[in-house]
Amino acid sequence: MAASKKSQVKTLKTPMLFTHSHPNSIISDQFRAIRANVHFLTKEKKCKLFLITSPETGEGKSTVAANLAVSMAQKKEKILLIDANLRDPAIQDIFDIPNNGGLIDILEFEKSFEEVVNQTKIENLDVLTSGSPLSHFVELLGINKMQNLLTKLSACYNAILIDSSSLLTSPETRVLSTYCDGVILILKRDKTKMEKIEEAKKVLDIAGAKIVGAVMNEK
Repeated sequence: MAASKKSQVKTLKTPMLFTHSHPNSIISDQFRAIRANVHFLTKEKKCKLFLITSPETGEGKSTVAANLAVSMAQKKEKILLIDANLRDPAIQDIFDIPNNGGLIDILEFEKSFEEVVNQTKIENLDVLTSGSPLSHFVELLGINKMQNLLTKLSACYNAILIDSSSLLTSPETRVLSTYCDGVILILKRDKTKMEKIEEAKKVLDIAGAKIVGAVMNEK
């Protein structure tokens, strides 16, 4: 599947993409370590499909998802980052790209993936933003069309990362977790409470999702 040339990233002005702006920093080293651990845990998979989520909001999962995607792309792998956080999308701001079309437009308005995907200036990294505003997005992510889309895209990328809404407040995230090879749980130091971590693990266990790791975010 060829990526569209419709949307291009002109600049990467945001300081949140540490792995791009400071590839030799300690933070970038930490993301390379996360990348290596994730690869080791799922090395038998041809395409790796990961959900990035957190127990609650404000724990930095979008920033982690974006930097991990950049780190993976720097390894010369073809990576797709999908913003499935339809409640409060942030990926378009991190990469400074338009959100005129994206995931919602594929699922609801029959747009093709090629029409709405963004090719970033980071080699090997494509971004699919959340897309047009919609009120009934909870049901949208739980339909077979979403699962079929991920299956189709898995043939085109070495890995797909999905930035989602927080796990404990968003039922659609629980459904998304069942479509993925693994879940990476983002926690924030001095914010995420232990009981919320335990509750999140219980929810994922009930859904039959596999937690491949947790990232403690200090920012």
